[in-house]
Amino acid sequence: MDTTPFNAWKLVSLSPLPVWALVLMGVGLVLGVGLAAWGVRREPSRLRRWALWTLRAGAGLAALFFLLEPGIRNLQVARMKNRLAVLVDRSASMNFPVEPGGVTRSAQVAAFLEKAAPGLAGLNDRYTVEVYGFDPELSPTSAEVLAKEPARAGTSDLLSALRSVGAGAQGAKKLGGVLLVSDGADNVELAGGAVGRARAALADLNVPVSTFLVGREALKDLAVERVKVDDFAFVRNSITVEVEVHGRGFSGQDVPVVLKQEGKVVASKTVRFESSDDVKPVGFTFTPDQTGRFVYTVSMPVFPDEAVGDNNTRSFVLKVIRDRVRVLLVVGRPSWDERFLRGLLRQDANVDLVSFYILRTMSDDPGVVSQERELSLIPFPMEEIFDTKLDTFDVVIFQNFGYTDTSLSIAQYERNLERYVHNGGALVMIGGDSVLGEGRASMPTLYETLPVEGAGPANVEPFKVRLTPEGMRHPVTAMASGGASTETVWADLPAIPGANQTRAKPGATVLMDHPFMTVDGKNAPLVAVWDYGRGRSMVVATDASWYWAFTAHKGGSPSRAYDRFWGNALRWLVRDPDLTTLNVTADPPSVEPGKAVGVVVSSRTSDYQPAQDAQVRVELVAVETQKPVAVQTGQTGPDGVVRLEFAPPAPGPYKLVATAKKGETDLGKGEDAVAVRAVGPELSDASVRPELMEQIAKYTGGKAFRLPMDGLPDDVPLLDPPVVEVGRAKDRPLWDRWYYLVALVGLLGTEWFLRRRFGYV
Repeated sequence: MDTTPFNAWKLVSLSPLPVWALVLMGVGLVLGVGLAAWGVRREPSRLRRWALWTLRAGAGLAALFFLLEPGIRNLQVARMKNRLAVLVDRSASMNFPVEPGGVTRSAQVAAFLEKAAPGLAGLNDRYTVEVYGFDPELSPTSAEVLAKEPARAGTSDLLSALRSVGAGAQGAKKLGGVLLVSDGADNVELAGGAVGRARAALADLNVPVSTFLVGREALKDLAVERVKVDDFAFVRNSITVEVEVHGRGFSGQDVPVVLKQEGKVVASKTVRFESSDDVKPVGFTFTPDQTGRFVYTVSMPVFPDEAVGDNNTRSFVLKVIRDRVRVLLVVGRPSWDERFLRGLLRQDANVDLVSFYILRTMSDDPGVVSQERELSLIPFPMEEIFDTKLDTFDVVIFQNFGYTDTSLSIAQYERNLERYVHNGGALVMIGGDSVLGEGRASMPTLYETLPVEGAGPANVEPFKVRLTPEGMRHPVTAMASGGASTETVWADLPAIPGANQTRAKPGATVLMDHPFMTVDGKNAPLVAVWDYGRGRSMVVATDASWYWAFTAHKGGSPSRAYDRFWGNALRWLVRDPDLTTLNVTADPPSVEPGKAVGVVVSSRTSDYQPAQDAQVRVELVAVETQKPVAVQTGQTGPDGVVRLEFAPPAPGPYKLVATAKKGETDLGKGEDAVAVRAVGPELSDASVRPELMEQIAKYTGGKAFRLPMDGLPDDVPLLDPPVVEVGRAKDRPLWDRWYYLVALVGLLGTEWFLRRRFGYV
């Protein structure tokens, strides 16, 4: 006995004939009916004509019935459940109140899910209901969890959550619909609305998404929404920072907006909001007065009834660099070397040159004191340049310079010059027959800043310069380009006629030396550099470097060794960040709240080799208090680089101050700036976005709703679950009943009888 439960049926053909045979026989029946109708077309009586047509058509249908052998197929089927996903926004903005003084948005969602529970339970026979929270990662949640736990500090990425739940199909279960509960505060792919690729991505989900908007738009709030500024600015050049401030509920009110550089007010303006929801642009123009990385902060006051106070400030890091190196060139007397160098500096768009001639040496006697001022081509502003204006220059170059007395004497300002270098300035002394000789005894304080000292009369024999091992690595003498090495480039340069006889001081770095002139058993330095206090100095012990400007053409283009040498020298002297021995870089320069502060320190020795195994110490210094809040230490790798991280600090501007040592050798000090934001993009705006939620519903085939609601709506669009055959089938024929055969015979017999009676047989 068959006890299989059948719960569905369908009409089928039980004929054993192939389809093509059934089609041919069906066509024959149609032709037979058609011919019979054609035969009585001239019958004058419409009643007779229609009676014969009806009988023949009925007989044809009866014959077709027997031809197809219809039957009923009883089936055992089951309806597979689809998935219904309820996605609840758990990002930080869900902690905002629904309305001023009201419950949080997250709490309103919890109340809605409790009321919607009976409606969701009623769908259990067709759908598997899954409830997830996202921030943006998916994780199971419930109304109880939402009521107890606040929203997390994540971001709103609605499209990512929809993609994730669509990709989470379980076996044969398909996603039949999504209920998206959110305030719409997306700040990733849908931040600009459901347009372009974002709109196409929504359509590609192929599932209806019904949206449920949480929150009201009546919150009172001020926010610094956008800051537009270049990544860097030029020192002593004006720069404009464009800011957008958003005011809700401040119609007709004036609000001050202040720009600060690490606690110091740079500029301030007042804006008036014209409506209850108004965005105002504010532009700040200022002129940075020093180079480096600095943290700037745009802020507005926090009013007592604001929804969010932390979004009233926003910090950013600005790198201030030199646009032009300001160079003072003081020349003792004209020469070809001076002419070439002055021409090179004048043509360099990155150099702001101020130059003077002093046409007198120690042995010169003007004869008349009143004529001393006329010994300069123009009245030399000694006091203005070497006293009041000295710190405005980045580099001071003395060329063919000899000591003079009275009004033209620079010796009286040598302490200013020494202090200038010690405090961070740069000095270059270029050789000549009166340099490093007769003048050094009269200005001992100034000559203390130089890396070499005179050791005898100049040697006028021509020679080709020789790079030292340090010179092959140092950025001042770096000349490698294309396939040519630095050593090859210098070896190809012509010989120069003579050099000063000098000896290097302890601690100096000799980059080039004389190949056969020795002092104390060592080759005499030609180019030497060192750090003096916070500044730097360099000596070029010859006044014939201009010979390097005349080089043979190779490969169709001339060598530019002379230009590159002096360009490299200026960059090194002004401590170009790319040429420092200790480079500190915030990674990244702007940090979201709750994120670690990273810093990358690159350390090199004085000869610019990577400082492997150097001990690095980095302090995270709060700008407001100028005190370190955390310290990290580490050791550099083979490349001289180490990356350190600080635990998430409190919001605000910070300096990263690093020092490094290798053994007992101090490798220098460097710093960078980092801004830790008070709020991320998620909390910078307390508004809700009903238009985005409506777009999501529209482009996916869902519907848009708005909380609060008393339960789950009845008209939520969902995809019907598929029906599949999961068991046995049993066929029961219908064509083998005797009364069907009697009907067929009766129709044919009646037609034959009437045709005879009407005279058609």
